[in-house]
Amino acid sequence: MITHDIQTQLSFTKEEVLRDYRIACESRQASLMGRKEVFMGKAKFGIFGDGKEVAQLAMAKVFRKGDFRSGYYRDQTFMLAIGELTLQQYFAQLYAHTDIEADPATAGRLMNGHFSTRSLDNNGNWKDLMQIKNSSADISPTAAQMPRLLGLAYASKLYRNNPGLQHLTTFSRQGNEVAFGTIGNASTSEGLFFETINAGGVLQVPMLVAVWDDEYGISVPAAYQTTKGDISKILSGFQRTEDEQGYEIYRVKGWDFPALCEVFSQAEQVCRKEHVPALVHVVEMTQPQGHSTSGSHERYKSKERLAWEAEHDCIKKMREWLISNEFATADELNEIEAKAKETARIAKNTAWKEFMDSMQPDYEEALKLLEQTVKESKAGEKIKLIRETLVRTINPIRADAISAVKKTLRHLRSEDIPAKENLLAWVNRVKTENVDRFSSHLYSQSAEAAVHVEGVKPVYTESSPVMDGREVLRTCFDAMLARDPRVVAFGEDVGKIGDVNQAFAGLQDKYGELRVTDTGIRECTIAGQGIGLAMRGLRPIAEIQYLDYLLYAIQILSDDLANLQYRTKGGQKAPVIIRTRGHRLEGVWHAGSPLGMILNSLRGVLVLVPRNMTQAAGFYNTMLQSDEPALIIETLNGYRLKEKLPANIAEFCVPVGVPEILREGSDITVVTYGSMCRIVVDAAQQLAEIGISCEVIDVQTLLPFDIHHVIADSVKRTNRVLFTDEDVPGGATAFMMQQVVEEQNAYLWLDSKPRTLPAKEHRPAYASDGDYFSKPNVEDVFDTVYEMMHEADPDKFPSIY
Repeated sequence: MITHDIQTQLSFTKEEVLRDYRIACESRQASLMGRKEVFMGKAKFGIFGDGKEVAQLAMAKVFRKGDFRSGYYRDQTFMLAIGELTLQQYFAQLYAHTDIEADPATAGRLMNGHFSTRSLDNNGNWKDLMQIKNSSADISPTAAQMPRLLGLAYASKLYRNNPGLQHLTTFSRQGNEVAFGTIGNASTSEGLFFETINAGGVLQVPMLVAVWDDEYGISVPAAYQTTKGDISKILSGFQRTEDEQGYEIYRVKGWDFPALCEVFSQAEQVCRKEHVPALVHVVEMTQPQGHSTSGSHERYKSKERLAWEAEHDCIKKMREWLISNEFATADELNEIEAKAKETARIAKNTAWKEFMDSMQPDYEEALKLLEQTVKESKAGEKIKLIRETLVRTINPIRADAISAVKKTLRHLRSEDIPAKENLLAWVNRVKTENVDRFSSHLYSQSAEAAVHVEGVKPVYTESSPVMDGREVLRTCFDAMLARDPRVVAFGEDVGKIGDVNQAFAGLQDKYGELRVTDTGIRECTIAGQGIGLAMRGLRPIAEIQYLDYLLYAIQILSDDLANLQYRTKGGQKAPVIIRTRGHRLEGVWHAGSPLGMILNSLRGVLVLVPRNMTQAAGFYNTMLQSDEPALIIETLNGYRLKEKLPANIAEFCVPVGVPEILREGSDITVVTYGSMCRIVVDAAQQLAEIGISCEVIDVQTLLPFDIHHVIADSVKRTNRVLFTDEDVPGGATAFMMQQVVEEQNAYLWLDSKPRTLPAKEHRPAYASDGDYFSKPNVEDVFDTVYEMMHEADPDKFPSIY
């Protein structure tokens, strides 16, 4: 490992360092007070950044407008120092205040310590990110901020080196932005960290990773976490040399303010000017209050360790440095500390008052309505007890008032009095308001939401050529890359050979390696790379080579991408397209169709399941007009099937949430998607030969699902429905049944039990027979439909077997 001889060459002014000290003290007081608020029952949980203050002040000094942070839940001092967090906002989040003005980061949707800035205006449009010190939205899973960090940094490389992006001045200034990542030492044990570090070194992107090392991961010491107990030691092979690219690696003590400032200054300059990634390992940090409000660190730290931490507290050490270097006297610092405590106290009290005041009108109205009901109802005495319980509730929240009113309405179920109508009106109003507070923005609510992109039908002429499906896609991708410089495609084998099915064949040669790019085998950071690029205004198509491999990336797609708009209440978006291929091919790991897993994990991401490459092309066109993320699953066995090329391949769009009726029928509705469409249509033709008329519907998109209730309308005509796909029993077929039978009320028109025909519980066996006996085939569809018709009319359709 190359050791940097850190010389403190920076100069400091008294005003500057005393401002920094004030921020550190205010942050510490916020941590101390926040813990007490939890123990008093005013907040549910607390996790704080005490012990990390001084290093974060140093990092904040080199963080510029346009830069991005991808950090974790101990970075409160940093956010305060860059001016993107106030103490009052900090406490508002601790209390879960649902007002965007009170908690701009999450609108009360996340526990404290989860920071973000608002990249979008109230209409969901991009702000000028060059005027913001940007923080991408935090998530709790350890190291899960790292894959996104890679994409945020990679965007700078593209903006610097692709002349076609130079006009996008609200997103970048010639790629001079640095992506700053922070992570705790124990979380560097995660595979997400190592995969990101490796990819950052390969790509040579301006990514500055700061490791806050307090030698513990909750109660587990570093010896159990990291080889040699030291992350910078084991990463020393990544250090760049005169002959080899790599990282600049720094090591600095977390209580040494001037050295921290010098290190971060050096690291930032290397990142910003040279586009070389840097790792700053900040050691000898402390955690004065332990991991969180869940427990005390006295349970697992020795007396000697606790004594050492008290002696090496970074604020104590900064105070000593300020006095010894004559920036301030002890009395001056005492005054700053006292004012910091008072400032934090005022912010806390103000935040609490505004939080409680925000709920008071509904609470008071509920009490008033309950009082009226006591006078009017026959159950007045029982309702009086309910009201008295609500009155006695200490620090009542929204749920308390709603619970009391709903309990009251149970007593009024047989009464018709004015008070009941007033209570019902109150319930309906607060229900609507609370949908906005707690359940809005899972999907885009902007004018660019995918559901607003109108369908454009494909146009065919006499001269429209017939070609392989892969060539249809290639023509579509060629048109995309030509018309929009923001579009980039990357993944394993995507670049030089144009992906394993050659839908990008020749496009790297045509558009360059920055636009169509190979990556290593690293699905998780391919997804993260796409997320980060999309958060900086680009339109990435991130390829996961096979649907089975999505498992490597599912956590990031679920924890980070799928709930990004939700957890920021529309403050950030990442319209990345995840491209993959699945369904029928060969064997356990190359014929997957785990849509149930995907549907249950990726609410917030559109899931599009085209039956052929023409439909897939239409979905790509649709999604590039929208501001939402999508997973597009192409059919593995469709690339060499012949399709006719639409004359408007660059313009035609397939609308989302709109099924297509592939074959009209009157006896039964068969609902499917993807590769199963051809199988079901084939079976329907054979069934027609014996007098059974099947209506075959391709759902086309699973999320969103049939927004116009096309399937229920079909069931009204046929009175029977079968759902079939290649997922396991209880997977996506169960989802489709729930949507149609329950949500669309199709049960009202059923004359037969709704049925599902999924694949077997096991993964598909290898070879053609393995496929035939593992997944639904034409005969399975025929037999299932025939069995349903036999049950309805056994004379007309006698048993076959």
